[in-house]
Amino acid sequence: MYKFLLQPLLFQFDAEKAHHITFSLVKFLFKIPFVPAIFKAIYHYENPVLERKVFGLTFKNPVGLAAGFDKNAVLVDELSAMGFGFIEIGTLTPKGQPGNDKPRLFRLKEDKALINRMGFNNEGVKEAVLKLKQRKSDILIGGNIGKNKVTPNENAVDDYLICFDELFDVVDYFVVNVSSPNTPNLRALQEKEPLKNLLQTLQVENEKRLKSKPILLKIAPDLTDSQLDDIIEIVQETHIAGVIATNTTISREGLRSESTLTNEMGGLSGKPVEKRSTEVIRYLSEKSNKAFPIIGVGGIHSPEDAIEKLNAGASLVQIYTGFIYEGPALASEINKAIACEK
Repeated sequence: MYKFLLQPLLFQFDAEKAHHITFSLVKFLFKIPFVPAIFKAIYHYENPVLERKVFGLTFKNPVGLAAGFDKNAVLVDELSAMGFGFIEIGTLTPKGQPGNDKPRLFRLKEDKALINRMGFNNEGVKEAVLKLKQRKSDILIGGNIGKNKVTPNENAVDDYLICFDELFDVVDYFVVNVSSPNTPNLRALQEKEPLKNLLQTLQVENEKRLKSKPILLKIAPDLTDSQLDDIIEIVQETHIAGVIATNTTISREGLRSESTLTNEMGGLSGKPVEKRSTEVIRYLSEKSNKAFPIIGVGGIHSPEDAIEKLNAGASLVQIYTGFIYEGPALASEINKAIACEK
């Protein structure tokens, strides 16, 4: 129904407008009695073999929703009825910010891809905390954190600490985002020394708590093998919980869509990043001898795509662009396929 009816209708609108229409529609539908139960009956697949224990948390299934879809934790309860084992909100910054100028989200239909240059648009970490305190579902939540655009890199640690402190009581794990291409100079924080300093500072704050929480690092697919070696070293030295591989790419290699779209600035997600994302997962897993968990994300549009990521060394997977192109049944389809393999 989604691919034949809803998707063609939504794709008539600008991509960002369609996103907001979808949110409003889902919010409206879930206020109707029995609709949440219907969604859960259709899309929520449970099987004990899907359970995963990763970085100290128990996931009911290994399929999550990646950061960027529900930045402000607006639809956590509604999305929890669609078969996800966990939901990652954000990227959140200390202060709300509008992000980059519109248009800033583009569909590359021929490539089953998106280009975005959103620029960490969000309502600010405090607003997300208020929404998470009101949620009814018990789904595991990840908090993806970043820095405000106006914060210089030398003060970036302060922004990450603010978000960490604000979110600590309402999320289950943290993701440090230094890999978005849409905030000026942000990716410079992926360099070895600034990254090590950032993660060590967060870990010191983490260890002050009665019970610490997992901190993961989200990396770009554009890193070289040498840079990936640095990532492995940093993860092991700072004792963070793991890595999310990967964010969007700045590469435009092999795209088939028209050049007016492919030349847009921003991060590319979807099928074109699938291969590189899997390569990064496999490299990190094999080179580190599976020393830490990896969440695989990038180009997952089918159960086969997800299983390939798991076979490459991922402990969990996340979807986003595939969710938009393939529809709300994707998570349950992946989970059913994984269960059938057991």
